[in-house]
Amino acid sequence: MNASHEWLRDFVPSDLSPRAVRDALTTRCATVEEMGPVRQDLGDIVIGRVIEAARHPESDHLWITKVDAGHDELLDVVCGAANVTVGTSYPFAPVGATLPGGLKIEKRKIRGQLSNGMLCSSRELGLGQDHEGILALDTDAPPGASFVETVGAGDTLFVVDVMPNRPDLLSHRGVARELAAASGVPLRDFGGEPWTGVADAGAPARSASGSGETAGVTVTVDDRDGCARYVAVVIRGVKVAPSPEWLSRRLSAIGARPINNVVDVTNYMLHGYGQPMHAFDLSKLGGRVTVRRAKAGEKLVTLDGVERSLRGSMTVIAGADRAEGIAGVIGGKGSEVSEATTDVLLEAAIFDPRSVRATRRALGISTDASYRFERHVDSEPVAGLAMRAASLIASLTGGRVEGTGIDVYPKARECSRVSVRPARASALIGDPIPAAAMVGHLESVGFTITESSADLISTTVPSWRGDVTAEVDLIEEIARLHGYDQVSTELRPFRPGGSPDAPLWLVERRVREALVAEGLLEARPMPFVGEGRGTAIRVRNPLAESEAFLRSSILESLARRAEHNLGHMQGNVRLFEIGTVFAGSGVDRPHERRHAAVLIMGERTPRHFTESKPSACDLWDAKWIAEVVVESAFGSSDIKYQINGDSTRVDVIVDGRAAGSVSQVMLDAPSWAAQAFGVELDLGDAVSPGARSRTAKALPAIPAVQVDLALIVADDLPAATLAAAIRTHAGDLLEDLELFDEFRGQGVEKGQRSLAWRLTFRHPERTLREKEIDARKTKLLRALEGELGVRQRTS
Repeated sequence: MNASHEWLRDFVPSDLSPRAVRDALTTRCATVEEMGPVRQDLGDIVIGRVIEAARHPESDHLWITKVDAGHDELLDVVCGAANVTVGTSYPFAPVGATLPGGLKIEKRKIRGQLSNGMLCSSRELGLGQDHEGILALDTDAPPGASFVETVGAGDTLFVVDVMPNRPDLLSHRGVARELAAASGVPLRDFGGEPWTGVADAGAPARSASGSGETAGVTVTVDDRDGCARYVAVVIRGVKVAPSPEWLSRRLSAIGARPINNVVDVTNYMLHGYGQPMHAFDLSKLGGRVTVRRAKAGEKLVTLDGVERSLRGSMTVIAGADRAEGIAGVIGGKGSEVSEATTDVLLEAAIFDPRSVRATRRALGISTDASYRFERHVDSEPVAGLAMRAASLIASLTGGRVEGTGIDVYPKARECSRVSVRPARASALIGDPIPAAAMVGHLESVGFTITESSADLISTTVPSWRGDVTAEVDLIEEIARLHGYDQVSTELRPFRPGGSPDAPLWLVERRVREALVAEGLLEARPMPFVGEGRGTAIRVRNPLAESEAFLRSSILESLARRAEHNLGHMQGNVRLFEIGTVFAGSGVDRPHERRHAAVLIMGERTPRHFTESKPSACDLWDAKWIAEVVVESAFGSSDIKYQINGDSTRVDVIVDGRAAGSVSQVMLDAPSWAAQAFGVELDLGDAVSPGARSRTAKALPAIPAVQVDLALIVADDLPAATLAAAIRTHAGDLLEDLELFDEFRGQGVEKGQRSLAWRLTFRHPERTLREKEIDARKTKLLRALEGELGVRQRTS
């Protein structure tokens, strides 16, 4: 969406700078992707005033003028326009200036007379199509003043990224509505220069029957699915000519090409108000307009000069004899408004978005009108905008609006009603917002408040906001109008929802985090395999015959991934997957279980200069991975292994129940590949998250005291027994106990060993004194010696 800063000021006459407008739109509703000045190519053009004008002695259509361009002396300029008048100001291109088309102005002789510049027409400046005469300016600006600044062509263009759910922003009025809410300046729909002196033509006659008549023209809507509303207004006695400077300037500012005073008004209403309109040459319609489906094989030459074959699913606008336009997409060449047109039928309608999209894609054409119809055009203001546009056309062309117009509107649209709970809104947004402030935010962008209290706010949704259908949509409106940058970034202890996470999902998350921490990579293949085992279930419509069965083991999938790696000369494989396995007879629905599986093969550790050839993974490594999974999933250390058949497969028993297996995995592998080992465990019996609840506590603020003790221990005394005794006799201030060394050798008698322990003491409220630590150490050593015969090592 291209938006002009000056055009927006027609709707919201605020003092917001272009930069402030950009920031307000980006933070509130839509990102402004680009912002830049309009018509930089007119920077060389100045105001020139004609002081003298005389006929060229060698030509009957040229003039020799003296132009005041703000210099010390007048400039001789040869001009070919018939409308040059002494005392009038015109846009002037001095020598050295470059016109928008790239033409550089130089001194040159024309029929023997030297010309020092050029008086310009609107076409030469890219401001219109009139090239018969130079562009006369009604201005008090002094000669030599910047043309861009004088006529307001020094506008700023915004390129706004409008998302599909906000079609109301595809017009200057829609964007201005957001700026009015941001600035507090009231929105002005029909004020300012464009509408000065334009009479209000009133409202058209409403027809709920599907047909009607206005000014001798019969309007019928046969395709009610494709056209929900059709407004037609007749303007007679028009004189088609170039548009006035203000209208050409508005369209040029957003990159639209001015055409004539009738067509430009329809484009002005499209870009200004978001309502596509089309003007037909009334004399080509035969007194009848019918909105119908196209006939099979019907053809139409569109405005771009291309003959198009129509389908029966397409909606067309037809005259008495043939189709004259494709609804919502493009008009026909045969009824185009031209300089010979004297009577116009103005159309403003609401066409079905799906039908317009299908038609546009089938024909391979996209227009500004189809872009808006596809995204939803507000149906409520159509009649008023049509009559306003008709009045503006009549004002600019010298014509008259005949009759009252006809509004074929069989079924009026009702605005939806949505309520919001202020407490719910504050909880989702994360900041407490008063209910009164919420009401103010919603009213500022057009919502009508029907009920307001601290517990509930009920609204009538404006017709242009079809995207607001639920409470959460209103909460989003409140959040963005309150300002996302105003919402606190503090983490709060609350959940956005009341439903707890699924226990199995929590188990899978813990397993995934544990396996990633062990250096494994997660694979996510499809749960299909090539060969069924036993009662494997065949898929009725497999993606490929090479994978036509549901797997009964995840290791089947990981084995194929391992073979893929081996095929690429990668022998070090560490993969895991958490997924679904299937079991059943193949007749009934399969029984599904969630499994975690791991496949490892190759070198046990990464290569390092201290170990150039690491040893290969074996069954013991796989058992270690199994214990990691069991601990993270089941929260249990009661794990046992039971040999199943041979030494290549071991069943894993957790808390007395079979949970899975550790086994050697057979692969189609090259001779150089190492053996592969796998783990597969059933997560369905894992404990619920309530049995593994964790308590969070603040980090300690008091420093700890660490004490290292080397103890002489008999070889037959387990370290775990000694650790339990230390924890018992060290007291409640012992925070951590770590075994960091074992020694046998000089100074230690045979049958004994030295175990070095690090004890960490901490008081929750104060720093421990040295005497306290020494007393605890002495008491601990006496207790260990008396209970276990353990003594401190002294050398």
